[in-house]
Amino acid sequence: MKNNSLYKGTLQNIILKLLSKEVKMYGYQITQRAKELTQGELEMTEGALYPLLHKLESENMIISEIQKINGRERKYYLLTEKGKRQQAEQETEMKSYLLNLHTIFNI
Repeated sequence: MKNNSLYKGTLQNIILKLLSKEVKMYGYQITQRAKELTQGELEMTEGALYPLLHKLESENMIISEIQKINGRERKYYLLTEKGKRQQAEQETEMKSYLLNLHTIFNI
């Protein structure tokens, strides 16, 4: 990530949101989509991404499947039903949080 520690506390929310918009994604694809959507502001490192993916998988929020693409194995991540519910709850909380920040910083 760039020198912006504010993203660190929301990486799980970001990962779940990105997965909710796609059928499945692989790790590099997640990092690139986040970078693209933030116009380069969020550069998720492997060291930040993969521990969260493993945590989410151990909590049954996501599952992984391996597919062979052009002779190489690629691990894709998908939301489970539990993950979809968690993502929706976190999105509601995040929107409220952002609204409150917007209110505070516009006084």
